[in-house]
Amino acid sequence: MNIFENYLSKVNKIILDNKNILKLENLEQLNNVNLEVPPEHFNFDLSSNIALILAKTNKMNSNNLASNIKDLLLKKVDHFEKIEVAGPGFLNIKLSKEGLVSNINIIFSNKETYGSKKSAETYNIEFVSANPTGPMHVGHCRGAIFGDVLSNLLKFNGNKVVKEYYINDYGNQINSFVESVYLRIREIKFKEKFVLKENLYPGDYIKEIASNIVKDNENIKADNLKDCFEELKRLSLKGSMSLIKDDLKQLGIVHDNFFSETELVKKDLVNKVVKQLQSKNYVEEGFLSPPKGEVLKNWKKIKRLVFKSSEFGDDTDRALQKNDGSWTYFANDIAYHSNKIERKFNNLINILGADHTGYIKRISAAVAALSNKKVKLNCKVCQLVKLYKNGKPFKMSKRSGDFISVQDLLNEVNKDSIRFMMLNRSNDVELDFDFDKVKEKTKDNPVYYVQYAYARINSIFRILNKNLNDKITINSEKFLPNMYEEKILRKIFEWPKIVDSAAYKFEPHKIPFYLYELSTIFHSYWSKGNEDSKFRFIEDGKIKRLESLVFIYLIAIVIKNGMNILGVSLPEKM
Repeated sequence: MNIFENYLSKVNKIILDNKNILKLENLEQLNNVNLEVPPEHFNFDLSSNIALILAKTNKMNSNNLASNIKDLLLKKVDHFEKIEVAGPGFLNIKLSKEGLVSNINIIFSNKETYGSKKSAETYNIEFVSANPTGPMHVGHCRGAIFGDVLSNLLKFNGNKVVKEYYINDYGNQINSFVESVYLRIREIKFKEKFVLKENLYPGDYIKEIASNIVKDNENIKADNLKDCFEELKRLSLKGSMSLIKDDLKQLGIVHDNFFSETELVKKDLVNKVVKQLQSKNYVEEGFLSPPKGEVLKNWKKIKRLVFKSSEFGDDTDRALQKNDGSWTYFANDIAYHSNKIERKFNNLINILGADHTGYIKRISAAVAALSNKKVKLNCKVCQLVKLYKNGKPFKMSKRSGDFISVQDLLNEVNKDSIRFMMLNRSNDVELDFDFDKVKEKTKDNPVYYVQYAYARINSIFRILNKNLNDKITINSEKFLPNMYEEKILRKIFEWPKIVDSAAYKFEPHKIPFYLYELSTIFHSYWSKGNEDSKFRFIEDGKIKRLESLVFIYLIAIVIKNGMNILGVSLPEKM
């Protein structure tokens, strides 16, 4: 239920039905009309630019048209009690008591789904996809939470979402990883010293993986890496993915599907998709210019298969083969996205790290070529996270090797704080994560402030022996909200608009922003009650005014729905 959409459709219909009375000849711009939340100082519930839009296209005076539309709407819409023309022709609208109560009752009838917008799209959201060469680090953490919350948000709107992890278990980094595990096994079994060489992984987690392999596989042979490579690769990857899955689980994240790059190669999917693109004349043999600004000592002018990505908006065409004729990482990635398209997803979303910005155009071009531009790939880049403790940059642990792990993060703060705070900025800007701030029990700690609002509401429920499932009836004749309750109600009515915008633009950070603002209004109302008994919720163990209980329920409904989307818990006591 979105009151802005509901009333806008009514307003537009009235305009269409009465275009002759209003002397309107051109209604082509009616779709650009909107209904918004007016600035707070106007003390109205809705605001529309309809007169400004239609006056421009019909060459009329916007104030005169606004006045005529105002008179018409007051006659035709029962819920519109007062309309004021503001500025160059904005219409500020105040709802009647009956209108307010009607909308509140609709919310109470749809508690668990309030804010959602029915949709039936299918989404494949690929996120994390960290190289399985060790545990997750803090750089993965932000994208992991972003992808998970975006998935929850789209599911809340009724979409079918598959959360996918692409396992990069093929290539030189895997060879180095397996060799590192092999040497640690030799260290355990034969007391050989682990000698760190270029490209090997030094972290203590490698010892953990090696130790578990030895413990669970007593007969494993480690005489020669070449002879045991495949078996050791399987066991090493299993151990590494176990660490990653455990990290994700502790963050509240469970993927629906894991897709192996090795399996993709074994099934010869790359060769098949390249032939498919060749048949469309999107791949040809040719020469590429040397990369700009890069060291060219390893670059050779060699004829190779090239994807014509520049035909689909990329800056240049892209090689599908390395100097030795083997497939590039990009070629494998094209095959993977071809598989996604074959699985009939309407929408593909990739959550990328800060170092993958330059990769977006080429993979978007590939998806356009593979799907004949019918499937759109959206790539969302999550920028870096900077950790601070005691006012200083947070240092890494020895276990990780050379990075700050998710475990380091979880050892400092809980899952709820991490999930909420990782969305405390838009994904495209860097994020400062201050451990001291997220442990504070003040307004400066957003997750605490929202959870505390819900806990305070539950304290009222306990006093009154009520719960969120109770049915509330409102007498519209006696419904007289005070100034704080009017603010709360307007914020509550805004919730579906926030959800719609966050889902449409893939911007889940709008959810915690909104919840913090709503909680701030509630805490202000609570504090006012401590100063002035007139604004107190409870007196002698009873609710003073029914309106107060109505607004407490409304806040609880929205906070619960919002925090469920964020995957953050709501303690009833704090």
